[in-house]
Amino acid sequence: MNKKEIALSYLSKKFNCAQSVLCAFAKDVGLEKETALKISVCFGGGMKCGEVCGAVTGALMVIGMKYGRSSEDDEMSQYPAYKKEIDFIRRFKEIHGSILCKELLGYDTSKPEEMKKVIEKGLHITVCTKAIMNAIEILEEI
Repeated sequence: MNKKEIALSYLSKKFNCAQSVLCAFAKDVGLEKETALKISVCFGGGMKCGEVCGAVTGALMVIGMKYGRSSEDDEMSQYPAYKKEIDFIRRFKEIHGSILCKELLGYDTSKPEEMKKVIEKGLHITVCTKAIMNAIEILEEI
């Protein structure tokens, strides 16, 4: 399976956008699937308050795992991750116009009545699937 197929398989099992993206790259960044699922569980739905899209936060976790700083003695080593983070966000915004879940969906998922509309309209499938696919494409190019 390719990364998009892996991500869609997680989404179809009711895992969130962040979980789906991070799990698609888990092996590449040395994470066990269970660990990746647990790390990213609280980032779906814009952290359940409509803020930064889970597909974006999942992608940023991948960038951090691959390029992030892990040594206190090497402060400069964090800059490649920052550069890739900025590039990722710029490219995602070019496609979607925003990185905020409530702007992408057109509803604030922190409000139960608006979340109900998201589900009724199937936006959590259509919009989120597109965000996940684009996040993976950008990550693969980066």
